[in-house]
Amino acid sequence: MQDFNEKVIIITGASEGIGRSLALQLAPHAPKLVLAARTKVRLEELAKQCEELGATTCVVPTDVTDVEQCAALIDEAIHQYGKIDALVNNAGGTMWSKFEDVEDLDIFEHLMYLNYLSSVWCTYYALDYLKESKGLIVGISSVAGMTGVPTRSGYAATKHAQFGFFDSLRIELDGTGVDVTMIAPDFVKTEIHKRALKGDGSELGQSPLQQDQIMSSEQCAELIVDAMRKRKRLTIGSTRGQLGRILRLFAPKKMDDIAKKAIESGH
Repeated sequence: MQDFNEKVIIITGASEGIGRSLALQLAPHAPKLVLAARTKVRLEELAKQCEELGATTCVVPTDVTDVEQCAALIDEAIHQYGKIDALVNNAGGTMWSKFEDVEDLDIFEHLMYLNYLSSVWCTYYALDYLKESKGLIVGISSVAGMTGVPTRSGYAATKHAQFGFFDSLRIELDGTGVDVTMIAPDFVKTEIHKRALKGDGSELGQSPLQQDQIMSSEQCAELIVDAMRKRKRLTIGSTRGQLGRILRLFAPKKMDDIAKKAIESGH
C-alpha cells in the first residue's frame, strides 16, 4: 500500500492517542478515513482536522466491545465508500495491578472484549471486502504481546491472544492478496495509562509512567504508517522490544528482569 490516495482505511480507537495521531499522519495522503470510537464529538473534531489536511472522512461512533456495533461499523464503511482497503484494529485499554491485588475479575473479561475480540469481530465482518481489494489488516498489539509484564497480566494476555489470532489468520490468507501487519509498540504517551484499571476496577487517574521518557503517539504513528506502506509483517516499537524477542528464547530470566525493571522505573 505505497499510495494511500483514495484508500478506504478504517481506524478503531481513533478519537485519541495512537489512533488519532495515525489519522492525522495519513490525512495529507488524501485517504478516505472511517473514524471509529465511542465519543462522537471527539471524532468530529478529528474528522475536521483530517479534512483540512486533505482526507475525506466518515465518523462512526462505535463501542467495539459490542459485536453488533462492529458489524455496523463495517456496513457503514461499505455504505459510504463501497470498499475497504485497510482495517486498523487500534482500540484498546490496559490495567495496572498485581494479580493478587485484583478485586474485580470483570477487568479480565472487559480487556478481552476490548483488546482482542473487537479485533476478531471487525476483521470478521471486513474480511470479504479486504479480499476484494487485496487489502491490509493491521493489529496494534504491544511488546506485552510477546512477553509477560508484571501488573499487566490481563492486558498482556489479550495482546498475546491478538498475536495468536492474526499470525494464524496471516497463514490462512496466504495467496489471497490480503496482508496482515502487526505493530508492537513499547510504552507510548497516551491517555491509556491514565485510564488503566486498578485492581478494584476503577481508573488510575494519572499515568504511572515517566512521560518524558517514552515514545510519543506521533512517533508511534510514524512507525505504523511506514509499516502500512511497506505491508510489513511486524514492527516492534523499541530496541528493548526487539532484543526481548531474542532474550525470551535464549535468556528468559533476563527478559523477566527487563520487564520487571520497566514497570518499576516507569519507562
